[in-house]
Amino acid sequence: MSEALPADWARITRFLSSHSGDRPMAALPDAERALMAEIGPKWGTDIQKYRDMVLDAYAPLLANSPKEGVTVSREHAYGPHERHRLDVFRPDGAERAPVVVFVHGGAFLRGSKSVPDGIYDNVTYWFARQGCLGINIEYRLAPEAPFPAGAEDLAAAVEWVKQNAASHGGDPGKVFLVGHSAGATHIAGYAIDPNIAAKPGAELCGMVLISGRLRIDASPENPNARGVRAYFGEDESLYEVRSPVTHAHLCRHPVMLAIAEFENPLLDLYGAEFFWRVAMKNRKAPRFLRMALHNHSSMAMHFNTGEEVLGREILRFMVENSGYGPGAMTRP
Repeated sequence: MSEALPADWARITRFLSSHSGDRPMAALPDAERALMAEIGPKWGTDIQKYRDMVLDAYAPLLANSPKEGVTVSREHAYGPHERHRLDVFRPDGAERAPVVVFVHGGAFLRGSKSVPDGIYDNVTYWFARQGCLGINIEYRLAPEAPFPAGAEDLAAAVEWVKQNAASHGGDPGKVFLVGHSAGATHIAGYAIDPNIAAKPGAELCGMVLISGRLRIDASPENPNARGVRAYFGEDESLYEVRSPVTHAHLCRHPVMLAIAEFENPLLDLYGAEFFWRVAMKNRKAPRFLRMALHNHSSMAMHFNTGEEVLGREILRFMVENSGYGPGAMTRP
């Protein structure tokens, strides 16, 4: 007989059963949404400039995003380094809640778990508001910590979750990894690269790779080639064997991929390549979402602003891979 559906999962399924009338960038005022549509086709020509414009558009929404019903405890140490820190976002009344571990991006050189204007906190706030225990991690950066440090740090953070999630209302046996950009790269390396010793166990129920660099390259088309060299090394002959797409056929955990319509150059192609390789291996396509009008940065910034297309798809993916059986979710 299948295990009874815990209250936290039931809360998620009720949310999924509610009506959603989302449209792309629905929370943005009309002028800002028009601006996003205008800069989208030009995104790859000046990523920093357009990233700042996206931040300016989302900053007011993130500053005033809903945070009720969630208690945050910060700066838990999961290792000895000053960046081995994580924040816990606990929904009120959590008991055996599924755990969502979010891994931020930053081109391997920069980024933190919580930056001004509420960026990245917004992701774990949103999941906590739906009934998940949100874990937002920080990890070491290149060049101080080259490959495979990101994956190793993630492994250490997951070990912390296994030991401590229950005391925060989470289920250490129901862990989902969600990563954006370089964070998605680290998740994929941790889960499937046979050259990285640290590997997840039965606690990992699924991983979500959002706008990830799943093929390693330092080509002229790559605006973040400096970060790739700093993390993966100067020897480009190693890039193929260090690319997640190379090992996609070894993927043994459920995976979901999401890309933006306006990505950093080639990241959408690499996401599609990873999707194809997993599909061919499993003879079944994994969940895949291409977010219309969105760009590489807005893929993370839009969580908890009122637009829920990607969030809902991730929750559906989680419920379908929860182990509680097909009756766990009522589709809207």
